[in-house]
Amino acid sequence: MLKNKMNLDKLVSRTKVYLIIIAIILIILSVIEHRAIMPSILVYILIVIYTIWSNNKRQSEISEHINELTLNVDKAAQSTIINSPFPLVVIETNGNIIWKSSNFIKEFANIDIGVTLNDIIKELKLNIQKGKNKNNFSICESMRIGDRNYKIIAEHTKLKEKEHKDSQEYMATIYFLDETNYIELLKKYNDSRTCIGIIVIDNYEELMQRATEEEKLKITAGAEKKMYAWINKYNGLLIKSERDSYVAIFDQYNLEKIKEEKFEILDEIKEIKTQENIQLTLSIAISENEKTNLDEYKSAKAIIDIALGRGGDQAIIKQEGKYYFFGGRTQEIEKRTKVKARIVAQALEELIKEASNVIIMGHTNSDIDAMGASMGVYRIAETLGKEVYIVNETNGTSLDTFIEELKQNPNYNNVIIDKNESLSKINEESLLIVVDTDKKNYVEVPELLEKTSKIVVIDHHRRGTDYIENSILTFHEVYASSACELVTELVEYTETNVKLETFEVEALYAGIMMDTKNFTFKTGVRTFEAAAFLRKCGVDIIKVKKWFQSDLETYNKISEIVAKSEILDDVIAISIYGEEDSDANIICAKAADELLTISNITASFVIGKMEDKICISGRSIGDINVQLILEKLGGGGHITVAGAQIEGMTQEEVKQELINRINEYFTEIS
Repeated sequence: MLKNKMNLDKLVSRTKVYLIIIAIILIILSVIEHRAIMPSILVYILIVIYTIWSNNKRQSEISEHINELTLNVDKAAQSTIINSPFPLVVIETNGNIIWKSSNFIKEFANIDIGVTLNDIIKELKLNIQKGKNKNNFSICESMRIGDRNYKIIAEHTKLKEKEHKDSQEYMATIYFLDETNYIELLKKYNDSRTCIGIIVIDNYEELMQRATEEEKLKITAGAEKKMYAWINKYNGLLIKSERDSYVAIFDQYNLEKIKEEKFEILDEIKEIKTQENIQLTLSIAISENEKTNLDEYKSAKAIIDIALGRGGDQAIIKQEGKYYFFGGRTQEIEKRTKVKARIVAQALEELIKEASNVIIMGHTNSDIDAMGASMGVYRIAETLGKEVYIVNETNGTSLDTFIEELKQNPNYNNVIIDKNESLSKINEESLLIVVDTDKKNYVEVPELLEKTSKIVVIDHHRRGTDYIENSILTFHEVYASSACELVTELVEYTETNVKLETFEVEALYAGIMMDTKNFTFKTGVRTFEAAAFLRKCGVDIIKVKKWFQSDLETYNKISEIVAKSEILDDVIAISIYGEEDSDANIICAKAADELLTISNITASFVIGKMEDKICISGRSIGDINVQLILEKLGGGGHITVAGAQIEGMTQEEVKQELINRINEYFTEIS
C-alpha cells in the first residue's frame, strides 16, 4: 500500500512537469506567431482538462486496488488467527477475554488457566509501567501448565488514551507455544552428559607404612570392593589410575542421584580400619558442564587438590562454576612421615638462592602465628644471604606487646615494611612467600601476587575455592596445628644450618601455643616434636605466656560476652559483642574459647562488630564442624577453629543467618 501511494505521488509530480513544459512551448510559439495565441490558450485548456480527468481516473483505480488489497490482507490475517495451529487468546489488561481460538479452548478445556492469565496480565502491567512512552510491548517466558510446558509470547498495544495520560487501556494477544517435547529432549541430553570424577584414598601412604602385609591386602581389596559397588549402583565406570587414585565416569542423571544420597561411600569406606583403629577415608572430586571430557578431567584434578587441602574425607562437585561440598566432618589425620617436609625444605632453599630478593607476607589483621612463621622464613632466607622483607600493616591487640619488642630488636630494623614499600621492592625475579593463608583476597597485600610468578604458599587452614592457584611451591598440611609448626619443620630440614635467634624461637613457639590453645586443640605428635625442637633452641616459656595476657578491661568484656550467651540445643553457645571495636575479632575469639570451658558446650559462636563488617568466631571441641557452618557464610578455617566476616547486615541479622546455617548443618548430617 505504501508503495502504491508513492507511485501515485510520482505520477502527479511528473504531470505537473509536463504541463509546465507544454506551457513554455506554447508561450514561445505565441511570441513567434501572434496569431497562435488564442489557439495555444484553447489547446492548453483542453490539455489541462484532460490531465485532470485522467489523473482522477487513475487515482480512483489505485484507491480501489489498495482497498481490495487491504481487504484481502485483513481476511488472510483473520484466517491465520482463527485457524492458528497453537492456542491463542486476546484479552484486555483488566482481565476481560475478548476472543480465544478453537485450539485454545480445546487445549485448556480441562485446565483452569485463569491463574496463569492473571500472572501474565500482572507482567504486562509491569511492562506498561516501565515503558510509559511506548505504545507496543511484548514479553516472552516459559511456564508449565498442567502436564505440559509452554513458551508464552504476549504482545500488547495501547487501544486508546483517556482524559488522564496515565489512564490507558491495552489489548494483548497471547500465544501459547507447546515446547514440552523440546524440554524433554533437552533434559535427556543433559542427563546423558558425561561427568568425570577423581577418587583418592587420603591416607594411603600412612596406612601402608603402619599396616601389616596381611592388612595391606585386606585394606586395598576392601576399599576397591566398596568403591566398585558404589559406582556400579549408579551405572558408572571406575578405572584405577594409580595406587591410591581412581577415575570415575558416569552421567549427569546419576550424579543428581549421588548428590541426593550425599555420597554415602564416604561413610561406608570408614568401616575399613587397621589394627591401630585408623580409618580409611576418601576424597572425591567431580566436574561437569565443561566443554570437553579432557577439560572435565583437568578440572577434576584441580578440584581434588582443594578436597585434599581441606583435610580429605569429602566430596566436591563443580557445576556451572559453583562448588558443592559433601562430608568433611572428621578430624584431619596427622601424617607421621616427614618426607614432604624434607622435600619442601630443599626446594624452598633452591628457590630462595635463585631469587633476587625475598618478600614474606601473611594475612590481614596479622596474628602471632603469621608473624612467627614469617620470622622463621625470614631467618632461613637471611641465612642464605638474601635481601628479605616482611610485609605487615595491620595488627590486633594480641600483637601489641610482641610488635613493641620486635621494634626494639636491632636485627629487624627496616625489615618490616608496608604496602607501598613492598610494591616498590618486588620484581619478576622476587620470591614471594605467603604464610598462614592461601586465600588470594585475605593476604596482606593482594597486589603483590600479580607482580611475580614465583610464589610459595605455607599454610595449615582448610582450603577454599579462592586459593592461590599459581604458586610454584606449596606446603599445605591441614593436619598441622599452625603455620609456625610447618615453618619449624622447614628450619629443621633445610640443608644449610639455620640458627634461629631467641626472639624468633619464641615467636614460633608462641604461634603454636596460640593456635593450639596452649596445646589443647589440634595437637599431634609432630606438634610436640616441633615444640621440643624450639625448646632446645632456648625458648622462654614465661616470656611467651606474657604476650597472651589480657588486661582487666578486655577480661571484663569477655566475661560480659560469656554471661549473656544463649544456648541452642543444649550444646551450642551463641553470644553478641555489641560494642564497635577495631579488635572485635580478637575479643570474640577469646570469648568463644572461654565459652567452650562451660559444661556440655561443644561449639560456640561469638558475633562482633568491626567498623563496617560483622565478624564471627567459631570454636568446637571436635563434635561439630564449625568450618562447614561458617563456610556457608563466606568464612573458613578448621573443624575446631573457624571464622567469617560479613558486610551489609546487622548483628541480629547475622545471628539469625548463623542459626539457619547451624540448622542446615544438622539437617545435612542427619
